[in-house]
Amino acid sequence: MLDENTLTPRPNYWAALLWRKLMGSKVLNPGPSPTPELHLYAHCLRHQPGGVALLAVNTSRTVSLELMLPMPSDRYTLTAKDLLDTTVQLNGTTLQLDKDGTLPPIVGKPVPPGDVRFEPTSITFLTIPDAANSYCQ
Repeated sequence: MLDENTLTPRPNYWAALLWRKLMGSKVLNPGPSPTPELHLYAHCLRHQPGGVALLAVNTSRTVSLELMLPMPSDRYTLTAKDLLDTTVQLNGTTLQLDKDGTLPPIVGKPVPPGDVRFEPTSITFLTIPDAANSYCQ
């Protein structure tokens, strides 16, 4: 997960960090995906009773995909300019450690209820803290 020479985080480091920060240990049924290229995973939101975290992976290299969410959420989308790129962007901002080696702020982007669009070859975590899921207490 770290570059052997520079010890800088690789893109998979940031994906693992978001997983650890957002996805709880209780697994939920995400429901059917609207297309085979959109892989969905749902868990209880870590440290938020009743909250839900959804992970959407768009494996299409050319097509944006959509999913309807009935509640507001916070979005954490990882993208790269190229699949083999060594850097990754979170909601359009390149992720990198500060000069002293500390993590940058990891903040979601508020999303209103409705259709959520997933760009090609993107990974998106959506957190729904007010989902009131009774299984996630």
